[in-house]
Amino acid sequence: MPKPSPVPDELSKPFWDACNQRRLIMQTCTKCNRMQYPPEKTCDVCGSDENLEWCEVSGRGKIHGYCVMYDSRLELLQAEQPFNIAVIKLEENPEIKFFSHLPGTLPDEVPIGASVQVEFQETATGQLVHEWRVVS
Repeated sequence: MPKPSPVPDELSKPFWDACNQRRLIMQTCTKCNRMQYPPEKTCDVCGSDENLEWCEVSGRGKIHGYCVMYDSRLELLQAEQPFNIAVIKLEENPEIKFFSHLPGTLPDEVPIGASVQVEFQETATGQLVHEWRVVS
């Protein structure tokens, strides 16, 4: 069953376009050298709106924690139940966190602290989204 699709807006379009190219990019303020996700119109730290750029990152991270979804209200996800919802800390900036179903990892067998690598999966509309897979 296909995953639900994001609806890119003007602010998030560069991020989703990069996903379609199988690249992970982060909005970065060149004034204070800070990455932020999700993207914002201004830097959360210095307030700059003229110094925001998109920078490619490694796509590596670590599992910070997780839970297991047994009863989703989202119809598109019900066929996949139960599934993991893991919190991933980005290697370049552990303050940036993503959620992942951890494809290839059985529910409740999530290795906290394990290394993960981004991969891209197709959604119902063909948009690619970032997921994370445990790597040795």
